[in-house]
Amino acid sequence: MSSKIFFPSSPVPIKLKDSDYNDGASTDLKTALTRYCPAVLQKFTSPWWLFNGHLQTVYLVMGNFRNIDLVVYHRIHLGLLDGGTIGLDFTPLNHQEQLKDDTPIVVVLTGIMGGCFESYVRSVLSVACAPVEDGGLGYRGVVVNSRGCGGVPITSQRWYSGGCTEDLQQALMYLAHRYPHAPLLGLGFSSGANVLTKYLGEAQDQSRIRAACVLGCPWNISDNYMSVKRTILGRLCYMPVTSKSMMALLKRNAEGLCNGPDTHVSKAVNDTLALKNPRLDDFDRVFSSQTGGPPPLFPFDDLLEYYKWGSSHTALPTVKVPLLAINAVDDPIIRNLPAHVDNPHVVMVVTAGGGHLGWFGKGPGFFGTSRWVTKPIIEWLKMAGKHFVLEKRGSAMYIDKEGFVRVHEREDLGCKVVPGGGIVDEDIQKALYEGTVMH
Repeated sequence: MSSKIFFPSSPVPIKLKDSDYNDGASTDLKTALTRYCPAVLQKFTSPWWLFNGHLQTVYLVMGNFRNIDLVVYHRIHLGLLDGGTIGLDFTPLNHQEQLKDDTPIVVVLTGIMGGCFESYVRSVLSVACAPVEDGGLGYRGVVVNSRGCGGVPITSQRWYSGGCTEDLQQALMYLAHRYPHAPLLGLGFSSGANVLTKYLGEAQDQSRIRAACVLGCPWNISDNYMSVKRTILGRLCYMPVTSKSMMALLKRNAEGLCNGPDTHVSKAVNDTLALKNPRLDDFDRVFSSQTGGPPPLFPFDDLLEYYKWGSSHTALPTVKVPLLAINAVDDPIIRNLPAHVDNPHVVMVVTAGGGHLGWFGKGPGFFGTSRWVTKPIIEWLKMAGKHFVLEKRGSAMYIDKEGFVRVHEREDLGCKVVPGGGIVDEDIQKALYEGTVMH
């Protein structure tokens, strides 16, 4: 079965740098994808032994990809106005010395348990950030690690939330200030795709991200959560495994979260750690919905209201930049997709297989695999960065007396470089993945 592709009924014109094409200097998303991004139009075919979404998803988690697509990063820590800390992992290491000021930057967001070490991230950045003479795009890449994620320490009484966009906004403020001439291209996976889509819908024509690609986005979190909960594997496998990982992450960050005046957060930490074999909804009800953002929005009294607030499908209609969304029809976690949304800036692709962020296609040999989705992503990034004329957007920034990058319309946001970070090589990435080091 071929992929289903949902093009907008009335696509907006997109300016092109190569003005000898399409009778001038503009095109539309459908025409552009046909010419510059043909891989996304091609059929996805899974290997014989990864024939359904469950197998694809399990292989993504259990497969050994440590020595494939190696990428080394340099991490910096950004201190935020509220006392929190986020981490930015840059690649290549020589990004300052050899790349031009207007080199596109791929801004990557993973899920809460992810980071720069994820094999699906490395499969893209190993190509996107390789030199052009070596077959790469020659771009910069940066993986955004929210507070408490990817080995970033908790320095305030606030937990990561897959619905809050403030950490991303502040990371983009820093990048836009440091590289004012570089187009920022978004790339989001799973809950990172949710945050990215929410940001695009909230920022609209003031988005600092000029084009984006999201993969495995959960969209309507409440509906997809209920769909997973109704399945046997959802109740016995996906939800308990995710909850166990979240509990382990909370235990590593409990001291930092309790170190402050907010007794509500401290109580949520203690109440959550006291749970016996909690399901994911138990964890979210007792903890995530209580600590994932600032008051007065948080804490939430109702879990479904928290899921409703955190969902990105309602932000999709107001996205104002080119967006490619890719989901798999057999994703065991994301069952409900907003394919009915007709936004002139958005193309949605639903592949015939691939599971949740798997998309392992046929490779050489009897058990060989290849990452089908890497090529469409690379072609999209190349098209956006090298062929599209993407106007710079976003409000003006300033540096305050304490060195924070700020914007006038959001006085609660601000960031500056603080001590911490360093080289993130293969060994550090392994330790971050295993949760044995903070970096």
